[in-house]
Amino acid sequence: MQYTIRNVPEHLDATLRSAAREQGKSLNEVAVQALVRGAGLGHLPRRKRDLSDLASSWREDAAFDSAVAAQDAIDGELWPQRSPARKEVRKGARKGPPAPTPARQKRLRPGTAA
Repeated sequence: MQYTIRNVPEHLDATLRSAAREQGKSLNEVAVQALVRGAGLGHLPRRKRDLSDLASSWREDAAFDSAVAAQDAIDGELWPQRSPARKEVRKGARKGPPAPTPARQKRLRPGTAA
């Protein structure tokens, strides 16, 4: 959540900025801490924003493993394997820019490279 706070008294601004420098924190962090304390919420536990509650909770599940294995299968009709000869052609493919097409040659000015 974001707030825009206007008309902050100069003495409060100076105090917050000084505290931020002393603590090596951002002005935002110090201001939020001051708001939490001022609202009387400093004693409440902070809500965690990570996945630590899920750590070490994995359990083996045969049904899940079976479903994932089925998704790993490759459909040979959709993804045929390339023949070794075709792989060799790709390995030896010409490097560098493509040869200019007739349409591209018309766009090039005389004396410029492709």
